[in-house]
Amino acid sequence: MRTLKAWPMYAACMAAAVLPLAASAQQQSGNTAPPPPQLEKLEEGEEPAVTIRQPDQQRARTVEKRAPGGKVTEVQVTSGKSTYVLKANDSSGSALPGDAQGSFLRAPQWQVLEFDLGRPQEDKEGREAEAAEAAQVPAPPPPAAK
Repeated sequence: MRTLKAWPMYAACMAAAVLPLAASAQQQSGNTAPPPPQLEKLEEGEEPAVTIRQPDQQRARTVEKRAPGGKVTEVQVTSGKSTYVLKANDSSGSALPGDAQGSFLRAPQWQVLEFDLGRPQEDKEGREAEAAEAAQVPAPPPPAAK
C-alpha cells in the first residue's frame, strides 16, 4: 500500500494556519477578567507592650602586627569570648599569585583553650583556705581487724 508524502505537508500547513487563531482566542478571553478590588486604608494598631532590647555586645577588638616595611604580618581579633589570629601567607620561592603555592589565602587560627600556669596570688590564697577546711574534717576510722 502506498502512502502519499503530501499528507504530512498538508497537516503541517493546517497546524500553522490554526495556531495563530487559537492564540488570538486566548487573548480575547483574557480581557474579560474583573478589575482588582479597591484597597482599604487600615488603622494603626497600638504599640506592643513588650520592649525588645539588644544584648550588650562587646565590640570586636583587633590588634595588628606589622613588619618594619609597614606590611601587616598578623591580625588578632577578639570578639566576645572568641579569639582568632589571621596571619599573612608569604608565597614561597618563585610562586606567582595565581599558582597553588602562591595563594594568599590562609585559614584563621582559632584559640580554643588557654591555660594560665602563672596563677595570681588570689587563687593561691583560695586554695590554702580550702586545704585548711579539708584539714579540719576528722579522719575516717581505721578498718576493723580480722
